Amino acid sequence: MTAVEFTATAKGKFSGGDVTCRCALGKGGIVGAALKREGDGASPLGRWEMRRVFYRADRVDRPETGLPCVALRESDGWCDDPEHPLYNRPVALPFAASHEKLWREDHVYDLIVELGHNDSPPQPGRGSAIFFHLARPDYRPTEGCVAVAKEDMLAALKQTGPGSKLTISF
Repeated sequence: MTAVEFTATAKGKFSGGDVTCRCALGKGGIVGAALKREGDGASPLGRWEMRRVFYRADRVDRPETGLPCVALRESDGWCDDPEHPLYNRPVALPFAASHEKLWREDHVYDLIVELGHNDSPPQPGRGSAIFFHLARPDYRPTEGCVAVAKEDMLAALKQTGPGSKLTISF
């Protein structure tokens, strides 16, 4: 599989490869990456490498993709505490600092693509857990992520490989 470029726009359009579909972005709109702050609900403007895929093996099959895949466990979380040394990194639960639980009751994290936002190295408070994940049925805005329907996610993942990127733009 090759490196594919995808784009998600403020108008709610996701496209790249042979996929064009609706998407949801952050409830806080789109902000420049330098202005992104933890908890602002905004999607960061920029071009982000698609790092790896996490999936709920109890709900979905391992997706067909050229990206590394990791089956989620109930103990998986993501640190969103800007003061913690593991900020914007996966963590094992229970975890004392502020975090997001990846094993959720709803289905939005049944498939998650980790995006390379603020991760090399993480800058405290500049935003964590910016993912490409599944949209809610009503496509309500996210906390800063990009979200699409499951069938669109699976179609996009089939085309991705190392070096694939997702651009968030106006």
